[in-house]
Amino acid sequence: MDSADANQDATPKRRVILLGSERRPEVLHEAERLKPLVEDCAEVVGTDFSFSQDLSSLQADLAIVLGGDGSILRAAHQMGRQQLPTIAVNLGKVGFLADISPDELPHVLREFCAGRLSVVEHLMFECCVLREGAEPREELGLNEVAVQAGPPFAIVDIDLYVDSELVTTYSCDGLIVCTPVGSTAHSLSAGGPILRKDLQAFVISPISPHTLTNRPVVDSADRVYEMVVAGPRDDTSVVVDGRVLSTLAPGDRVRVKRAAARFKLVAAPGHSYYRTLREKLGWSGRLKFA
Repeated sequence: MDSADANQDATPKRRVILLGSERRPEVLHEAERLKPLVEDCAEVVGTDFSFSQDLSSLQADLAIVLGGDGSILRAAHQMGRQQLPTIAVNLGKVGFLADISPDELPHVLREFCAGRLSVVEHLMFECCVLREGAEPREELGLNEVAVQAGPPFAIVDIDLYVDSELVTTYSCDGLIVCTPVGSTAHSLSAGGPILRKDLQAFVISPISPHTLTNRPVVDSADRVYEMVVAGPRDDTSVVVDGRVLSTLAPGDRVRVKRAAARFKLVAAPGHSYYRTLREKLGWSGRLKFA
């Protein structure tokens, strides 16, 4: 055995955790099929297919998530402020983040373990609901914060402040503050722009604004954003990455700012930003006639 082979054998294997949703039978099937292939070049130190474990203190080098973008969001929440590099394997429908196929995983993993792939860090945020006389309610997020009117689904007035300066009062069904990663989610459905995922910015998108001149705004991630609903309804809520953080009372302030943590996505070869948009959004570049 030459010295190069000896050094390679002496290098400890990367420690990997496998994540996904057991509610989807194909996830468990693919995990069972792929695990031996993963173990060829890495050590599997944990699995969680119920999204129930706290992963913030787990000693690992990499997370492999099987599923769709929803599974990626749940995994990011599990990792908390100790984000691991993540390989996202698409078993969902669209998958802007989870964009490699199961058959690509062994090659991508080998390339990562050999140090030949980069890790792209993405903006995350901290959302805090401030209420006088109560402990703040806080949540780390990756996609978006949405203040939603709730039943009986009438328009509400939402004041937006940026760095403590009043920007405007939106009369709308809700207001979204999202990251570039979240710009292809709820914000896009509300008419917001698509931001390149590594930009350091937030998008503010009103949902069905009463004033047609209210349009989405893009601003720096270094600013602090606050939303206040003067007259919330019983079910007016703050929703972080699809999960209700809190209902709102009069005087509550919803504060959104850049988090110290970053979501770390392994850049798979051959999966560029614009290729993903073309394939996921069906951008063909020409009209098709029957």
